Amino acid sequence: MAAVTPKVAVFGAGMIGVYVGGLLAQHAHVTLIGREAMLAPLASGLRLTDVDGLDVTIAGDRFRRSSDPEGLSGADLVLVTVKSMATEDAAAAIAAHAPVGAAVISFQNGVSNPDVLRAALPGRTVLAGMVPFNVAQRGPAHFHRGTGGGLVVETSAVLTPFAGAFAAAGLPLELSSNIEGVQWGKMLINLNNAINALSGISLADQLRQRDFRRAWAMCIAEGLKLVRAAGIETVDPLPMPLALMPQIMRLPDSLYRYVLISASGGKVRVDPHARSSMADDLARGRPTEVDYLQGEVVRLAERLGRKAPVNARLVALVRGAEAGEPYLGAAALLADLKAAARKG
Repeated sequence: MAAVTPKVAVFGAGMIGVYVGGLLAQHAHVTLIGREAMLAPLASGLRLTDVDGLDVTIAGDRFRRSSDPEGLSGADLVLVTVKSMATEDAAAAIAAHAPVGAAVISFQNGVSNPDVLRAALPGRTVLAGMVPFNVAQRGPAHFHRGTGGGLVVETSAVLTPFAGAFAAAGLPLELSSNIEGVQWGKMLINLNNAINALSGISLADQLRQRDFRRAWAMCIAEGLKLVRAAGIETVDPLPMPLALMPQIMRLPDSLYRYVLISASGGKVRVDPHARSSMADDLARGRPTEVDYLQGEVVRLAERLGRKAPVNARLVALVRGAEAGEPYLGAAALLADLKAAARKG
């Protein structure tokens, strides 16, 4: 008996959602649900490329496009890829339009979105997931994955019918019984999103500057102390151990490059044009997710009766950038964070 082709709805089809949904459309019935401005250019097809050499074109008739939440109807699986501030709205749309039996995966930044979805969708299967890679929009219908890594989802038997489609699409699902550790590990790495956004340059150029890396190291070190105090066992999201990341980021440029190349097996997988999603949001004048990245560290500190002055300062700096404050150079940003740490 032939296998049934799964029906997958991607709710919040931005850059990550279009990339993942586009690849899945080769092996599943996919509906991309998002803003008309994003989806309209995909009517004639979609080009997907990546840093490893992938270059495929998905015909426009291989997937459905919808700017209406009614596109959720009939879905077997819902991938939530909206910005964190829109999670409650996404939950309401799922409750109203998606079948009760449809599984839901949160492929969003931060660590709290799955709980928000679960609270709003009682009785439904809601799973936490993690997307490690960055996607940039190179053209109206061209999306490029600029960094490496694979999808991770918390272990659940409900994923079995979908595993084949994801694997065939080149997006195999890695199942984890410690998804909280996976999420926090990725979240600590994502603390660089704010630094990249404030720099105004590409990720590759930013990481070449030691003071930017040292600023990132301060964020991670502060977060690691709090995560350990909370009893969370983080999972390393990169080839290098997360516990050593602050020390590695602080290394002089030549030593840093040596460690990076060694850890990646001789291949540094960062596209020269890649930027963080927060940098893209700032460039487009949109609210950022800083409250769900640095803000998560600040809230964890508050729950523990502690402080997180470095990450709190970055929240303030990003808020300033949203209001039109200029980009910051590496030395200026590092000095600002050091001053915040001393005051804290």
